[in-house]
Amino acid sequence: MIDENGDGFYESSEPIVAGLPDDGGHSTRTIRFGPDGALYVSIGSSCNICQEADPRRATIMRYEADGGNGRIFASGLRNAVGIFFDPTSGLFWATNNGSDGMGDDVPPETLNLVVDGGDYGWPRCHSGDIPDPNFGGEGACDGVTQPVVRMQAHSAPLGLTRMVGSALGPAWDGAMYIAFHGSWNRSIPTGYKVVALPMAGDTPTGEVLDFATDWLLPDGTWWGRPVDVIQAPDGSMLISDDAGGRIFRVFPLQGADED
Repeated sequence: MIDENGDGFYESSEPIVAGLPDDGGHSTRTIRFGPDGALYVSIGSSCNICQEADPRRATIMRYEADGGNGRIFASGLRNAVGIFFDPTSGLFWATNNGSDGMGDDVPPETLNLVVDGGDYGWPRCHSGDIPDPNFGGEGACDGVTQPVVRMQAHSAPLGLTRMVGSALGPAWDGAMYIAFHGSWNRSIPTGYKVVALPMAGDTPTGEVLDFATDWLLPDGTWWGRPVDVIQAPDGSMLISDDAGGRIFRVFPLQGADED
């Protein structure tokens, strides 16, 4: 997008990467620039569980900053809406939304350390260790890059960030945070919150803690669905909600006990 007159609004645009899959299914195309200056694009699957005709589906693609030299960087990620480079470590992280129709608690959603050439299994293997009954078989999960954290199935983890030097206080600063958009077809709804993942150095411990909740009401209805979470310049947390059309700001109350 090009702001031609400096008024803060773009007047024209030009494509950097054209021809991405647009034949249905998961439609988000999250982009991030990596520490190497390259452009990374997550492309979700066209289906719930299937063998894709287009090899770019269910991948993270890497392009030069000008859109050239596109290639598959990581594969087997059914729908990695949230991708994030940790500025403190340079590590590349991605959430992944698992398949539907396998049960209320299967397969777990995952947080993955994204590596060049990583194969995360979908559609033959779910969450690193669950062979698909139709596309899997003996050895289906052999060689699959394992998730770092497994989380409640159908929570729909989307955006993620790490809060470092934040205003959240010592009990929460340094953790990774993930927005759970919430389930749509689980018998008992789940998600609809932001969770914190404590870190040991630059790696999550595996613990998943509720941080911001109550978008899901006791009767199973909801009034908001978190999509993304970022750290604001003042150290507070911003949470976007695509159901209510809101952005929430989270910060400690003055004088509150930070522990």
